[in-house]
Amino acid sequence: MTESTGELPRLELRRIDRENLYAVCALSETLSVEQRPMVIDNSVSIAEAHFSDCLWYRAVYADDVPAGFLMVHLGLDEDHPELRGVFLWRFMVAAPAQGRGIGRAVLGLLVDRLTAQGVRELYTSYATGPGTPAGFYRALGFEPTGRILDGEHEVVLRW
Repeated sequence: MTESTGELPRLELRRIDRENLYAVCALSETLSVEQRPMVIDNSVSIAEAHFSDCLWYRAVYADDVPAGFLMVHLGLDEDHPELRGVFLWRFMVAAPAQGRGIGRAVLGLLVDRLTAQGVRELYTSYATGPGTPAGFYRALGFEPTGRILDGEHEVVLRW
C-alpha cells in the first residue's frame, strides 16, 4: 500500500443517480492492468444492486470529484447464504486517487456508519496475484477467516 502524502481530501459517500452514473462507471477504466481483474466494473455492480434488497452502494467523492465506489451486502439473504454478516462486496478507488489515504479513510467512514447501526464486524474477500489488495486489508487490521469464497480469501475486521 502506498503511504498517503499531503492532506486528505474532503470525502463523501454519495448516492448514485442519473447525474453521476456515467462518471462512477468510468472510474473502473482508470485501474491498472494488474488491478482490473481484481475489481468487477462499477457498472456491473450497480446493475447487480438493482436486483437485491440487501445491497447498499455509494460513490466515493474526494473534494467533489468522483474517486471510487463501494458496495456492501447488509446481511444474510436467500441468494447468498454463504455470507456470514455485513460484507464489503465491492470497493475500488480510482487510480488517480490512490496513494492519498482515501481507501483507508472511506473504510473508516463505513465502519463509523456500521458502528452506529450496532455492527461490530465487516467481512470482505480478495483474490491473490498481481494487483491484489491483500496488503491493504492486512494493514487496516483485517484478519483471515480461513474460508475461501468463489476462489477468494475471506477476511474480517472486528472492532
